[in-house]
Amino acid sequence: MAFAGSEPRRNVSATVVKLLIAGGFGVGKTTMVGSVSEISPLRTEEAITQASAGVDDLTGVESKTTTTVALDFGRITINPELILYLFGTPGQDRFWFMWDELAQGALGAVVLADTRRLESCFPAVDFFEQRGLPFVVGVNCFDNAYRYGTEEVRAALELDDTVPILLCDARDRESTKQVLVILMQHVMANARPNASLEPTRPAPGGW
Repeated sequence: MAFAGSEPRRNVSATVVKLLIAGGFGVGKTTMVGSVSEISPLRTEEAITQASAGVDDLTGVESKTTTTVALDFGRITINPELILYLFGTPGQDRFWFMWDELAQGALGAVVLADTRRLESCFPAVDFFEQRGLPFVVGVNCFDNAYRYGTEEVRAALELDDTVPILLCDARDRESTKQVLVILMQHVMANARPNASLEPTRPAPGGW
């Protein structure tokens, strides 16, 4: 199991917001966390071996050689008062038992979708809908995938009009940042009266 990165000391008075990056196997969760994290992301990856044959569905991602077996972790400091902790969930069916634990304390989630295998994000959508956790859908635009419009994706996933859907590139820091900005706006719009998250000033020069 490979671990990378360590967490520097943070401002203990800052508000920490936990967000999840979820979706099916091979949709780009590890890539998204790594593209935007200000620290070297922690990864728990194992090589895909013959032992997973008949267990993990590699349809559409036959070239993938590693898989997340626990979580990915990254961090973004928005400003001295607000820090985002990003937790990437494992994608294979056999690791879904970990999702309940990872979701504890989370305020929102990104569901990454691959239009070549759109059905792979159905379980993540169902998971967050059942728990009432605000989420946005990020359609990861792979180079060899047909570019569907956001409303076409909404119809295919049967999502309510209030759920934001964005086209994105999980490899690109600016694209990932935009997804997280929309997620934070969505979280704040759906915040319960006793929610701990309060609006804060943007960091000078952005993040």
